Amino acid sequence: MAALSALAVAVLVAIIVYSMPVGQALDAGVEGAAFGLFPIMWIVVNAIWIYNMTRESGHFAVLRESFARVSGDQRVQAILIAFCFGALMEALAGFGTPVAICAVMLIALGFSPIKAASVALVSNTAPVAFGAIAVPIVTLAEVSGLPQDDLGAMVGRQTPLLALVVPLILVGMVDGMRGVRQTWPAALVAGFAFAVGQFVCSNYISVELTDIVASLLSAGALVAFLQVWQPGELVGTRPTPVMAGGAVDEPPRTPSHGGSVLVAYAPYLIIIVVFALAQISWLPFKDFLDNRTHEFSWPGLDVLNGKGEAPLSLTFKLNWANAAGTLLLLSGLLAMPVLRIGAARSARIWWQTVVELRWAIVTVATVLAIAYVMNLSGQTITIGQWLAGAGGAFAFFSGLLGWFGVAVTGSDTSSNSLFGALQVAAAQKAHLSPTLMAAANSSGGVLGKMISPQNLAIGAAAVGMAGQEGDVFRRVVGWSIVLVLVMCVLVYLQSTSVLSWMVP
Repeated sequence: MAALSALAVAVLVAIIVYSMPVGQALDAGVEGAAFGLFPIMWIVVNAIWIYNMTRESGHFAVLRESFARVSGDQRVQAILIAFCFGALMEALAGFGTPVAICAVMLIALGFSPIKAASVALVSNTAPVAFGAIAVPIVTLAEVSGLPQDDLGAMVGRQTPLLALVVPLILVGMVDGMRGVRQTWPAALVAGFAFAVGQFVCSNYISVELTDIVASLLSAGALVAFLQVWQPGELVGTRPTPVMAGGAVDEPPRTPSHGGSVLVAYAPYLIIIVVFALAQISWLPFKDFLDNRTHEFSWPGLDVLNGKGEAPLSLTFKLNWANAAGTLLLLSGLLAMPVLRIGAARSARIWWQTVVELRWAIVTVATVLAIAYVMNLSGQTITIGQWLAGAGGAFAFFSGLLGWFGVAVTGSDTSSNSLFGALQVAAAQKAHLSPTLMAAANSSGGVLGKMISPQNLAIGAAAVGMAGQEGDVFRRVVGWSIVLVLVMCVLVYLQSTSVLSWMVP
């Protein structure tokens, strides 16, 4: 209801204040809704379908036990799953995939629904700027005209700070200050390893591989550390088998032996392999899948920006073959024989997942419709230009602009498309580093991810809290504001002689 009301207001403002023709305002909303359905909810439905198959086959109980053998402590599990594994999912897929997958994994391990959703959302910060094989950075380079390597290096000197503190925040969310006191060594090991991997890879190896290297390094360091250290007091609760959508059901028990553990991990290993094969440029799969993509200008929309050019959002990209949701669907199909689930049963589980997510699907489609109406009518750029008028103080506000863009669109890529060129123009006007300001848009933007209505809807739906997004929002909004202000201070100091040595 909130999303529908906001959409009505956005359309009225577009028509009355911005003189956008009624048909084009409605067309913009329809295009946004279509983008909400594909690729966004296409990702979520298939991600949760894979989880539900794993749960119904009884293998998720085995997966849960294997995590408990690494550490039976929920605070450590939050770091391992939400931060390390979630970062790998962000590296390979992005667009809400890690929130959906990690939230349902956490709830199956015994986390309360609201805590699982909140932890999954907050952890989805540090890796976002390099997510989906660095698509946000690639997009930022295209719209800003700045070298991709310079932008990647600059972001790699900002977001590692988040990696150092996010694991500490996660254990605090799970168990308060006691959690921080008792598990800070594990949090620091995971955060420091991720920060080092992200900095080194983005500056000296490959922007595209940054999150893959950082997440694997972080997970490996944490698992190795846990072989010699465990919290003095374990914190955990008895897991309650919960399906996505909130249905409680006791799955059949699968004996926990070496073979069954491998089967339990198989769907997620298949996901990693499928996404990796689809993204590696020197293999034939990437070009084959890319060539199946169809791009077309959205019918009925005739919008130009200030340079007389059509905005990128007017082109609808129907990348049905290499979309993250399609790759997840393929992963699920490959996992079916491994999990010993027949076609009829898997189809029933898929349809049940769609039914459970029906209100989340409507909400996400509506939220994206709002974003497209605001963007194409000029409402969002008005706010951006207002912030750009801050002169030298814009160094502080540039991160807030990226934060706002992601909060509205749910995507760091979209925010970079929207404000990347504006950041460069404002930087030149204020005699600031264009590379620094453009990078700040992406680095500040990652902190708007957790409060984006799109991602709130994904997280809430994944744990059976559809319609209670406001409860999740109140759990995470404070962290979003605090962290973006810290990022703004960092960027401001990097624009002065204090930390200007960090700018490439």
